[in-house]
Amino acid sequence: MEIFTAIDIDASPETVWSVLTDFDAYDDWNPRTRITGRAEAGERLVVAPGPDAKGMPTFRPRVLRADEPAELRWLGHRYVRGLFDGEHTFTIEERDDGRTRFTQSETFGGLLARPLLRLYGEDTEVGFEAVNAALAERAEGIEGRPDDGRPEIRIDGNGHSADTEVPLSG
Repeated sequence: MEIFTAIDIDASPETVWSVLTDFDAYDDWNPRTRITGRAEAGERLVVAPGPDAKGMPTFRPRVLRADEPAELRWLGHRYVRGLFDGEHTFTIEERDDGRTRFTQSETFGGLLARPLLRLYGEDTEVGFEAVNAALAERAEGIEGRPDDGRPEIRIDGNGHSADTEVPLSG
């Protein structure tokens, strides 16, 4: 059983990776998740609910892969292996149009996977979408690309005018 979400982001893969793996800054932008640890293969993370994810459990997955800036993958278990397991994957792909495709998915298995996903699957998918949108907003803000997708021109003053930013009209 899998939950899969994706979003296109107006930022480079390196910026998206930087935002995704800067766990200390999650309080500033991620309403659903808090993570403690390092994005390095073999490391154990603590993944806890953020303020908008009340009732979600805290778990301690092991990082399976941290391939900068392309993929972060971890495997977690609820209580014991085989009861409720989740392999969570974030992939970051550069697109031909200069944008980045960010995907977040999780494959679930174990004895309780089907009943728990019936109860929490929709909320989990909504949470993934919320994190994707917040990550996109943060990454786009870092790169300073305009929200409307139009390029901006910066005109530096030459003694005859003040420094001004002039957006191109569409």
